[in-house]
Amino acid sequence: MNNNSNPNYFRLGVFVLAAIGVLIAAILIFGSGQLFKKSFVIETYIKQSVTGLDTGAAVRFRGVKIGQVTLIALSGDIYEKDIPFQDRRQYVVVRMQIFGEAVNENLIKEFVKNNLRAQVKSQGITGVNYIEFNFVAPSDVYPPLPYEWKPDYPIIPSLPNQADQIIGGIQKLIDGLNQLNIDGTQKKFDALLSNLNVMMAGDGKDNKGLIQSVDNLNVLLTRITKVTDKDELNVLMRELVGSMVALRQTITSIQGDSAVTIENLKQTSEQLNELTRIVSQSPSSLIWSEPPPHITPPMNGAQK
Repeated sequence: MNNNSNPNYFRLGVFVLAAIGVLIAAILIFGSGQLFKKSFVIETYIKQSVTGLDTGAAVRFRGVKIGQVTLIALSGDIYEKDIPFQDRRQYVVVRMQIFGEAVNENLIKEFVKNNLRAQVKSQGITGVNYIEFNFVAPSDVYPPLPYEWKPDYPIIPSLPNQADQIIGGIQKLIDGLNQLNIDGTQKKFDALLSNLNVMMAGDGKDNKGLIQSVDNLNVLLTRITKVTDKDELNVLMRELVGSMVALRQTITSIQGDSAVTIENLKQTSEQLNELTRIVSQSPSSLIWSEPPPHITPPMNGAQK
């Protein structure tokens, strides 16, 4: 084999590797198209762990990719170098490059005012995290994390990630359960059960309980059923009708006697009026006149 051919193979190998490198670079640069896109940088502060979030992770707005994470660091290394370590807030600073027309700080503040928030989310079961931007309801908004430094870029406040929200809710539930007076609640529940037992079964003294009342009601219903079955109710109704007829006859009789009595009183009144008229015209007739004929009191409206 000719040794003079070795340099040629070497140069050919270097050329092939260089060509492959240029091709890969061209694909990465021109294929993604990000090199010629306008962009701006924003950042957010996170108090919880950002495990699974790495530089280069996607930044999405309602699921649409709009940028990527360019820096993940602690605020102590960026903004709090002159502050004692124990006084540092040690937030996680996440800087993001957003592709598109640059916006000013006033527009970012307007978005934040309308509840635009950044949140770390997990991408399925892969465990890879990304940053999600979205406008949230006022009830879901957490207050922005406080800070004392001047940020290098506009700030988008963050929300706790979903896992931390779930864990925080469970922790609040546990704290609430710990604050409950279990013993007092148990005593009240026992007293309630005791009162219910007394109400149902009675206290063995004056209170017979609801069960005894139900038994009495059943007895009463049984008696009513027996009365209905023996036609006693029909007998009572016939007797009641007979009593009503007798009462009506008695009232009619009383009305007839009252009419006769009124007629007699009317005749007597007329006779007294006639006597009064005669006496007023001739008073001496009471002394010198003959005795008046004997008057027999009318009986049943007739004179004898």
